[in-house]
Amino acid sequence: MLLLLFLYDPLYASSHDLESDYPWSGLKDENSPTPDLFKSMNNSTETNSGPAKCQSAPGVFLENVSFAYSGGEEIFRSLNFTVESGQWTCIIGPSGCGKSTLLRLISGTLREGFSGEIRFSDGISHNGLTSWMAQKDLLLPWLTVLDNVCLGTRLRGEISSEKRKKAISLIEDAGLVAYLNSLPSVLSGGMRQRVALMRTLMEDRSVILMDEPFSALDALTRLKLQDLAADMVKGATVLMVTHDPLEALRLGHSIYVMTGRPAQLSKPLIPPGLPPRKPGDPAIVSLQAELIDRLEGGGET
Repeated sequence: MLLLLFLYDPLYASSHDLESDYPWSGLKDENSPTPDLFKSMNNSTETNSGPAKCQSAPGVFLENVSFAYSGGEEIFRSLNFTVESGQWTCIIGPSGCGKSTLLRLISGTLREGFSGEIRFSDGISHNGLTSWMAQKDLLLPWLTVLDNVCLGTRLRGEISSEKRKKAISLIEDAGLVAYLNSLPSVLSGGMRQRVALMRTLMEDRSVILMDEPFSALDALTRLKLQDLAADMVKGATVLMVTHDPLEALRLGHSIYVMTGRPAQLSKPLIPPGLPPRKPGDPAIVSLQAELIDRLEGGGET
């Protein structure tokens, strides 16, 4: 039964205590710090089921990173890049330029063809530190909303009344408590993606890797879920890849353009103010044009 779960839903393929070749959250590490990720959307007080707090999430440092798939062309060559501690960093670029590959390298699941160094600022291995949110929600259709949020905990044999209380608190924060015992088939696309976000946050990881998590949603739902995510991951180190300049400008403390082969990253674009920014802000509208110019110009400033 467990094998079938892994085949259907690779998001939790590494949720047990085995070394995994998949880029998803969950290698158990009792020494890993836990960030203060779970801020309530309605300013309610935190419950006892909330996560333990750490002073800061780690930064991620890539030094002289090179990578090529077996028999393929070089994706990265001597790439140097820093994901700042406790901030939301966005990477935008054309399809196939290496954005998702970079996430997998940081998660530690791409090894063959890799050289260089990827390290976390606290000196702890990537194992147990990263979680992953994908474009598709990958909810298991036979599990309720609550059980989907608790899936990683269940697979690792860590389920308890306290864990379930924490999951329920997250679901309440997402505005889905009325669907606690519902199956995914009755949920809209935006609701399903909210469940996927809560499942990611339930993993209590210090570094969150996001691969176009909101791209399949309609415009209004996407804006609402961006607001929810920005509120709930405060204090974590987030790296998100996206094709949407406005999304990057709304959510990113810093934004990098990835182009070329081997891929390179531009100098960061730093939007004013704190995320989530209003999409109609004149400064954001102006920067959107600049960001598009960078994309068309190969990332040059």
